[in-house]
Amino acid sequence: QVQVVESGGGLVQAGGSLKLSCAASGRTFSSYAMGWFRQAPGKERESVAAISWRGGATAYADSVKGRFTISRDNAKNTVYLQMNSLKPEDTAVYYCAASPLKSYAPMTHSAFDSWGQGTQVTVSS
Repeated sequence: QVQVVESGGGLVQAGGSLKLSCAASGRTFSSYAMGWFRQAPGKERESVAAISWRGGATAYADSVKGRFTISRDNAKNTVYLQMNSLKPEDTAVYYCAASPLKSYAPMTHSAFDSWGQGTQVTVSS
């Protein structure tokens, strides 16, 4: 397994941008697919985006398509989530996760076995 730590959350006005980072420890980072999830108060955790081990496959939730971009830098053991045109409904704790299904961009919670502690994103109207 890898250990992951998120950063980059904060408070932003609607229409603004934020870039989240997820730093992973361990030499096997490049063997994992990575994903971003989010959980708003009173709601279930939902998948936001995922990327395969080499970045050849990506997937996005319909609610963020065209606004969010997931990317990774295996040399830096880091995955990113660029969030543009943010909306108040994007407010949530964002979690980074690693999946051994490296060739895919999985969007299901059960596919991931390593999780970070989360970073808060708040979008004001």
